[in-house]
Amino acid sequence: MAILCTGEVLWDVFGEKELLGGAPLNFAATLMRLGHRVALLTAVGDDERGRRALEYIRAHGLPTDWVQTVSGTRTGTAIVTTDSSGNATYRIQRPAAFDSLRIDDVLFKRIRAFAPSWYYFGTLAQSVPGSIWASEAIRKQVPGIKCFYDANLRDGHWNIALVQKLSAHAAIMQLNEAEAKTLHCEVSPLESFSLEGFSQEWREKYEIGILCVTLGRDGCAVCTDAGFQKFDGFPVDVVDTVGAGDAFAAAFLHGVVNRWSMHKTALFANAVGAVVAGRNGAIPDWTFDDINQVLSGSPVVKRSVNRKKRQSRIRP
Repeated sequence: MAILCTGEVLWDVFGEKELLGGAPLNFAATLMRLGHRVALLTAVGDDERGRRALEYIRAHGLPTDWVQTVSGTRTGTAIVTTDSSGNATYRIQRPAAFDSLRIDDVLFKRIRAFAPSWYYFGTLAQSVPGSIWASEAIRKQVPGIKCFYDANLRDGHWNIALVQKLSAHAAIMQLNEAEAKTLHCEVSPLESFSLEGFSQEWREKYEIGILCVTLGRDGCAVCTDAGFQKFDGFPVDVVDTVGAGDAFAAAFLHGVVNRWSMHKTALFANAVGAVVAGRNGAIPDWTFDDINQVLSGSPVVKRSVNRKKRQSRIRP
């Protein structure tokens, strides 16, 4: 499967330590690991962080020929803080290089040649004036393309009208429980919150094929034509949650495109998210053995990974 991913690439800054991240990058890296063809369309600055970002992206096996380098704008950064449970908050500096993506006929020709089946996007990179036009223009280049919308609401970088507009394009929409409550308060501030009620109403209103709400260690909830279902998560000693939701999203899409049952898809996605939450960084090393150990209830051994010798068998 070919997937076009657009949006932010930025450095997550933890004090004096910096780790490259951004939901589209994390999502794309996991999909590559799962065997799909991925184009990561984004931009970095012509600066030291930008050059390090390109090296890092290559090291994770992703092609960099879709990553633009722009002058006069800094590579994106997000100051990350985590609470006692490992949950992260972000302070994102704008404008950033990913806000300066060049959209032209040459790019459109490349997109048509790549012929993606799915188009992944979030909210952050479309929260600046004019950026929503670029997303709409890209979608028009591949008639029938399906959209995966990962909400990823960041304080100060979204509004309800934008989320509603993006939701209406989604074949799959993912958000976490806190984001579901936030959207509910925006549109129905006087009504009590029910995750099932919100999921059904939001999905029906915007004609979303699958609406998925991540619940952290409690797993996920999925709303489809078949109704609303919850799927248990897996116990894990959380190191940090940065990137766990993005890895979950990629694993969830992997199950959907392979036409797995929703139970099998959710189980696999929960396991991948749990493994990532138990390790440092947004794109930690893991193997399919690690995922299968979680699925079987066995403890995961933390170890270094030789990417050239990864096991390719999945047994969810």
